Amino acid sequence: MAHFPAVGLFALLVLGGLGLPFPEDATLILCGIFIATGIVSPLAGLTATFSGLITMDFFLFHIGKKYGTRITSTKRFSRILSQERLLKLEKKFSKWGIFFLLIGRQLVGLRAQIFLACGTLKMPSVKFILTDMASALITMVIMVGIGYAGGNSINALSKNIHRIGHVAVALVVVFIFFFFFYKYIKRGRTPG
Repeated sequence: MAHFPAVGLFALLVLGGLGLPFPEDATLILCGIFIATGIVSPLAGLTATFSGLITMDFFLFHIGKKYGTRITSTKRFSRILSQERLLKLEKKFSKWGIFFLLIGRQLVGLRAQIFLACGTLKMPSVKFILTDMASALITMVIMVGIGYAGGNSINALSKNIHRIGHVAVALVVVFIFFFFFYKYIKRGRTPG
């Protein structure tokens, strides 16, 4: 991440898609922070994250398409998509069509299930990619935007940190002065 932040963002999305604990939304927020703080250029950061999103979404879609409904009986994927869940998603797809993919992609716990289900339901690949790209853009705008706003706040705070530090030092000096002044006066009043 330190030397190649765009590649690092892509890698985090891929590893997160493979089941490692790197949440997609957190990586997108990190991208926004990186852009706001100048760690990565907007073009490189957005290209890397968009590519990572689409790559992993299509990977899950492809797995679903390759194995079909048998995927619900495999140990690895049955935790993500059970037979009952697949039937529920199939009903929603028949009712809502691609709008279910557009909206469902925005829901954190449902993404992987939807991509696998799209594959098992034999959705055409081009239709899946185009719909997923449109939906991924929405996700990116929201999450990268949140990170960018947070990154700007960090920049503003870091610019003012020197002033805050000077004020804090001045307050400590004033406090110490009054503390010793109080001790001096208290000592002068006591008999002794």
